[in-house]
Amino acid sequence: MNPAPTDASITRLEAAGLKTECVQSLKNPEHRERAERELVKLRGMGAELIVLSDSRYPKLLKEIYDPPILLYVRGDIDKAFSQPAVAIVGSRHCSTYGKNAAEMLGRDLAAHGITIISGLARGIDGAAHRGAIATGGVTVGVMGTGIDLVYPKEHQVLADEISGQGALITEFPIGTPPLSQNFPFRNRVISGLCLGVIVVEGAERSGSLITARMAYEQGREVFAVPGNITSSKSFGPNYLIKDGAKLVQTWQDVVEEFPSEHKARILAVNKEKQQDDQPVMDEVVLSEIERKVLSMIKLDEATQIDELIYTSKLSLGDLMSALLKLEMMDRIRQLPGKSFVRKL
Repeated sequence: MNPAPTDASITRLEAAGLKTECVQSLKNPEHRERAERELVKLRGMGAELIVLSDSRYPKLLKEIYDPPILLYVRGDIDKAFSQPAVAIVGSRHCSTYGKNAAEMLGRDLAAHGITIISGLARGIDGAAHRGAIATGGVTVGVMGTGIDLVYPKEHQVLADEISGQGALITEFPIGTPPLSQNFPFRNRVISGLCLGVIVVEGAERSGSLITARMAYEQGREVFAVPGNITSSKSFGPNYLIKDGAKLVQTWQDVVEEFPSEHKARILAVNKEKQQDDQPVMDEVVLSEIERKVLSMIKLDEATQIDELIYTSKLSLGDLMSALLKLEMMDRIRQLPGKSFVRKL
């Protein structure tokens, strides 16, 4: 076994090409003590450190030109990367349409054995993670902070759920705050971990376009969900589609671009599942009132309860009963202010 860097002689370290100041740093006992204290902290929060040479280090990330030397991980990294992975990224200030699309793709891809990777941010990232969690799938949150600092703070519960159904990953040491310069580094890890990146909304100068560019440079597939041409948030995905990215409407559009061994397995399992589920689906029939109410609720913007009452001409009791049934069937979502949006 080769000696650890701190056990090797100064002469041997210098002969290996290390600079004098680097050798002195390795030999400094204070640095070793600091590292040991950090490892104790990591274990205390249920996290671990995985180095580049570790066999558990994600294979695809290891292949990029500048992989992190080490990863701080909270969760089950073996489970997270035991199956194909795709990233879903986009605007923090997303539209209802974008949020729906990200959640739908996160849910559908995760339900078919695909790990969903995103950046734990507000908007599209959070929707993609929640879609995967809702179906019991696997998701990975790549952080731009230390493993102990969740950003944004309101995603603390989401972060805990992600670590329970996948993993939280960062290359930044404990205590690193959410500095703006951290996030481009985080973005290259997001694209590096996966087979492809799906962009759902993003302005002309957005982090999601940076991630897409990095994906191209790393030889990954780039996908985009088309958006409203009058919306500034649609510039990113629409531009990528014009530039050759694959237009995505359903999860199958993504899987079709996977390597053949992954694609064949996933589509075969899906065919069997469809056959098993068909009798159940046939039993789910909407009433005439429920179909009427569903047709009045839009995908891309919220519909207020007052508008539904006025337009439907239904009694309040019949309307509320139909809305409750549609919510239970996961066909619509209720938003704050007693408004509703249709789910994809």
